[in-house]
Amino acid sequence: MASLLNREEALAKVLERAQVLPAEDVPIREAAGRILASDARAVVDLPPFASSAMDGFAVRAADTPGRLPVVARIAAGVPARRALETGEAMAIATGGVVPEGGDAVIPIEYVVERDNEVEIRDAVVHGANVRPQGGDVRAGDAVVAAGTSLAPAHIGALTAAGLDRVLCGRRPRVAVFSTGTELRRPGEPLRSGEVYEANAAMLAAALATANADIVELPAVSDDEDAHRASLERALDADVVVTSGGVSVGPHDLVRRIARELGVEEVFWGVAVRPGKPVSFGVRGGTLVFGLPGNPVSSLVGCELFVRPALLALQGAAEPGPVYEPGRLAAATRRNPHRDELLRAHMTVRDGEVVLEPITGQESHMIARAASANALVLAPRGDGELPAGERVGYLRLG
Repeated sequence: MASLLNREEALAKVLERAQVLPAEDVPIREAAGRILASDARAVVDLPPFASSAMDGFAVRAADTPGRLPVVARIAAGVPARRALETGEAMAIATGGVVPEGGDAVIPIEYVVERDNEVEIRDAVVHGANVRPQGGDVRAGDAVVAAGTSLAPAHIGALTAAGLDRVLCGRRPRVAVFSTGTELRRPGEPLRSGEVYEANAAMLAAALATANADIVELPAVSDDEDAHRASLERALDADVVVTSGGVSVGPHDLVRRIARELGVEEVFWGVAVRPGKPVSFGVRGGTLVFGLPGNPVSSLVGCELFVRPALLALQGAAEPGPVYEPGRLAAATRRNPHRDELLRAHMTVRDGEVVLEPITGQESHMIARAASANALVLAPRGDGELPAGERVGYLRLG
């Protein structure tokens, strides 16, 4: 146990070797979820003109209180034809251009309008209800920083600031395959001793949410030539992810064949449960992950190490994994030697996340794991974590 890397050490070794991929120009409408390679800067002031924050009347603050004639009506997108003169008011819609000479807007509900004239009973403050030009951002200023994963709000801000394209980290090409003579494709009949291959599809689905371009290769039998052929093909990708064949049995061929193909093994074995026999290596700029064959172990290794690597390759400022705070719904024993990732069902009660570990935590129980939407981190140590303990968790799905 003492020779195993801890979780933090292993992740650091992965991220040290994840060199950012070249950037590419991406249309803004296709950029959701992508990671900015450089600061995205506004093309125009935002707002690009002084605009009204309310439906009301544009006035000169110095003319209030008072009775003012309404000399024009300004709709959004249709500026007034002339400046606002002393002693005048102009009706204005929300988003309309505040006319030259106007320095405040009084909401429509605060005036009395009769015969194309408004009575304003109270003084209006200079600048009231006016959105100043550039009050949100100035042309040339950074709207979203490099390393940000673009969420819908970012897309809206960038589009409003005039950008139609942004520079993003290239999506990494990831080759995924599983090993094991016992594996069969779903839909084929099973013979004695065989199981359906599910890990590659599961990993491909998980990694696609980290912007990966996935190449899913067929499952490989426990044969040296078959392993070598698949690994040679996979090593053309930016990242290789295998499932199975990384332990110490006679049919565990992945690590040895990878070494023969020039992969430098950085580590094998991490003090986590499930997922201890994970391996990581590099060949040139290609990252090579060997995940265990047990499905839940494979998923845990993917979330702890592969997903952060993919985000780091794209230039993410915080590749993760990001542990969010919650409370345990039930006590759980700690492992004295390894951090444990417990499959759990996450709910929100009274505004707080509550995490209920599911029954059946064995690493082969993928069907039971399907009911989990979180991985709870139970740090290695003695004793137990009591019900109500604050813990970190990773979201699944």
